[in-house]
Amino acid sequence: MVNRVQLIGRVGKDPEIRTFEGNNKIANFTLATNEKYKDKTGNTVDVTDWHNLVIRFTKQAEIAEKYLKKGMLVYVEGKLKNRSWDDKDGNKKYITEVVVDSFNMLERRDDNNGPAIANEAAASYIAPANTNAEKKVDDDLPY
Repeated sequence: MVNRVQLIGRVGKDPEIRTFEGNNKIANFTLATNEKYKDKTGNTVDVTDWHNLVIRFTKQAEIAEKYLKKGMLVYVEGKLKNRSWDDKDGNKKYITEVVVDSFNMLERRDDNNGPAIANEAAASYIAPANTNAEKKVDDDLPY
């Protein structure tokens, strides 16, 4: 059995860092992935999915805290994890998260915290993924 997730997307918010005893850190943030396709009428449809991410390794959480910023393009690998809890009113709540094993920043900020700049490695890595992003949908598909 395999539980493996690979995503390339944009950071939805700066990572939130929580520190526990022993200076252990956990980073939580969201990641947006987009898919574009043409519907039956030829209109381009842009769908955004939001993913909840958690980094549980102290060193990686520190790197995320220091370098990951809202809007940056990032590649993450990890596994899906489902959790549930009871809220203050006793209602059962559920969440699906990507527990990140590793991540690579596909953009960097300039020295003045200016706009993100794609590096050459990122551009060559992203190109194959983008070529499949906009594909024609067969007429017999229901969406």
